[in-house]
Amino acid sequence: MARIPLFPLGTVLVPGASLPLQIFEPRYVVMLSDLVNAMEVPEFGVVAIRQGNEVGVGSARDLHEIGCLARVLQAASIGDGRYLVVSTGTERFHLDGLADTGSAYLTGEVTVLEEHPGDAQEVAELVTRLHDALNRYARTLGAEVPDWPHDPVELSHTVGTAVGLDLGDRQRLLAAPDTETRLRLGLRLVRREQGLAQTLGVVPPSPDRPWNLN
Repeated sequence: MARIPLFPLGTVLVPGASLPLQIFEPRYVVMLSDLVNAMEVPEFGVVAIRQGNEVGVGSARDLHEIGCLARVLQAASIGDGRYLVVSTGTERFHLDGLADTGSAYLTGEVTVLEEHPGDAQEVAELVTRLHDALNRYARTLGAEVPDWPHDPVELSHTVGTAVGLDLGDRQRLLAAPDTETRLRLGLRLVRREQGLAQTLGVVPPSPDRPWNLN
């Protein structure tokens, strides 16, 4: 179990994904200062909000239990008490509880989760099927087919942004107990979105903003 600063957001961070932040709320400015001054590897925990808002008095404390560690790569002041921070998702964690540290920002007791692969043969087959489904989805949109990851774990985490899923579906993917389960769920979700796009022309917008404002 580890104790880390928490950054509740209205989005889901996954391992390998980039997370740009514009920080201006005083408590998160303090958190950023603590991170870069006190930690050799500055990391904080991103947890999606079930209810409430990212900012303001009485902001969210109803949080999802599975989150993702974010490692600060760059931070720069842009004046007026604002900072631009670029971070990247590293590992999933379970939020065991909130710690009463007296700090201005939330601190959580977390357990970093090991990634379990599942059945090797099933995983290999699911990677092939998911590639095919993602390709069909891209062609339905008239988009160029990207070079999808071949690593099963990386591919399983790519689904959430590749098809513009909402927060609930992306959280389900993040919380999957193993890679096989996540790939299987991802395949179902891609096929669902491909069917909607093909029959109804429904394409959900990306849930992410270019810069998350705290």
